Amino acid sequence: MIEIYAVGGYNEVGKNCTAVNVDGESLIIDLGIHLENYIKLTEDEDIIKISADKLIDVGAVPDISVLDKIKKDVKAIVISHAHLDHVGAVPYIANKFNAPVICTPYTAGIINGILKEDNLRLRNEIKTVNLNSFYKVTDNITIEFVYITHSIPQSTLVAIHTKYGIILYANDFKLDLHPTLGRQPNFKRLEELGKEGVIALIVESTYANDAKKMPSESVAREMLKDVLLGIDNKNNTIIVTTFSSHLARLKSIMEFGKKLNRKVLFLGRSLAKYIKAGEELGIISFSKEAEIVKYGQQIKDKLKKINAERKKYLLVTTGHQGEPKSVLCKIARGEINFKLYPEDNIIFSCRTIPTPTNIANREALENELKLLGVRIFKDIHQSGHAAREDLRDIINWLKPRVIIPAHGTLKMKDALADLGVEMGYKMGESILLIRDGHKVEL
Repeated sequence: MIEIYAVGGYNEVGKNCTAVNVDGESLIIDLGIHLENYIKLTEDEDIIKISADKLIDVGAVPDISVLDKIKKDVKAIVISHAHLDHVGAVPYIANKFNAPVICTPYTAGIINGILKEDNLRLRNEIKTVNLNSFYKVTDNITIEFVYITHSIPQSTLVAIHTKYGIILYANDFKLDLHPTLGRQPNFKRLEELGKEGVIALIVESTYANDAKKMPSESVAREMLKDVLLGIDNKNNTIIVTTFSSHLARLKSIMEFGKKLNRKVLFLGRSLAKYIKAGEELGIISFSKEAEIVKYGQQIKDKLKKINAERKKYLLVTTGHQGEPKSVLCKIARGEINFKLYPEDNIIFSCRTIPTPTNIANREALENELKLLGVRIFKDIHQSGHAAREDLRDIINWLKPRVIIPAHGTLKMKDALADLGVEMGYKMGESILLIRDGHKVEL
């Protein structure tokens, strides 16, 4: 018998966590934080030392009490990729299970960086598995990391191989034919898995209502190019802010900085963390041509030093969602000795994640910036998530017996269920809508 537990990410976008129990042996897939609630508590997206119970109380990490009955049966904690809404709760919750953490080398680098920086301890052994490789967890369960494109390196779809068939966990992904960092998804393997027999597809629903194919990251690169190289900005400060984990986007910013004959400065802890992990694995090599400044006082000293030569630099800062403790917010509020002038360029290479806290934080930041008379460029971005037609493609390739919408609100999951019905699946039979805390048996 197979049991699937919806621990987190089935009521909301965030704190993703699913458990799969196969004949008394269990896996946990992802342990993520809910960024909305986490930032509301800490005013920043960086992981800090704080109690797991407090985070559970405010809904910032998954409530694992639903797993009490199978807690002793957990054989592994499998992490699909290194975004905080999938890995951020590992330092807080993984210790509660006597099981190794299994992930790709890049994700392991991020976990180790978090632990070292904030002096956090993890009892669990961290085991790394390469992309497109298998790992035998027990005699009855083998996992496979199928390479997929997303907005962070070494993202995977997790295939759980059992004697009953395959359970495929597909949070998060996009089908990018023209990635700017790394290669195309492993389309061949996806088709093979469909022939081998997928009994359940646990799949993200975030953009299931968006009737399109999600544009490639190469489109976002062209959008950045238009703004950075197509605007008369030679006498102005240029600041770009984006997701710290989005190394492909940061790579494009680096390249356009060189074309502008400006030295690139990366400012902020989270940027330094993701860049370091990428450089240690040879995915990127930014520090050869850019400077990375990590901590608050160092950032203040650096910006004070370059004040008179600001036109020679392109600044990449934290603060894309208006986090109050971020570098860009501190600059806008005048807490750092680096004044912004009218016509300076502030580029948000992201979209505002539509939660009340993020919306309020971004609005406050933009209001501060508008008072300074700067030029603001927003939504210079393409998502790393699958849209409706990408979801249709992956369902056609995998031909799952059962679809379980995840990674979304009820409205998002309803949109994916609607797509499933359109493709011949039946609500309540081959489409299962579940919520946090629910369990289904296959």
